[in-house]
Amino acid sequence: MRDDIQHILSGTSQVKCHHLIQTTCSYLKGSQGASSMVKNQQQYKEEETKRLIQFVNDNNLWVDNLNIELYLSQGAEQKVYLKDGSTVLKLNDTIYYANWVDYFHNLLLNNLFFPDTAYNLLGFYKNLDVIYALVEQPFVKATEKTDLNVVKTFLENNGFRNTKNHDYYNEELCLILEDLHDENVLTRNGMLYFIDTVFYIVSPKK
Repeated sequence: MRDDIQHILSGTSQVKCHHLIQTTCSYLKGSQGASSMVKNQQQYKEEETKRLIQFVNDNNLWVDNLNIELYLSQGAEQKVYLKDGSTVLKLNDTIYYANWVDYFHNLLLNNLFFPDTAYNLLGFYKNLDVIYALVEQPFVKATEKTDLNVVKTFLENNGFRNTKNHDYYNEELCLILEDLHDENVLTRNGMLYFIDTVFYIVSPKK
């Protein structure tokens, strides 16, 4: 699994829905230049966002036809729109992430671990000078309330140890998985669907 993660994050392995995510991520990592020397995290993200805007401009990836009347809900990290009966659109400005690359890594990891709720990056949307990634994801309609003990058991059986509240850590893979409360993990016909994951890659513990 560790090799699979490295191949996907590096763009050397293609999985459904990954192409544009990998391409954008590779561009940002390959064009870091002088901004990689900036020590202030906010400054770094600002420089990274400038590079992202250039990439979006060069590849005509702006989306300007989002129907805001399809608004469904909103959390701290994103706005959700109902596209049709089987798909939702999500706008995310990476507020949970130190940089855009970390956000794209989260998408790739979600698609690897939870392909039933895979994200497809459609492009980017700008509103009031805020840049959002626009992703598409299968719409999951819950049929029952999620039992968080079932979520805990499922994750522990897959190497993720509960650290506190709704947060988990996989020591072997050096992955943190956070915020898995019952609005981010839905249950449909007895099956768990992880619709809003927050993955972080961390350094191995010494």
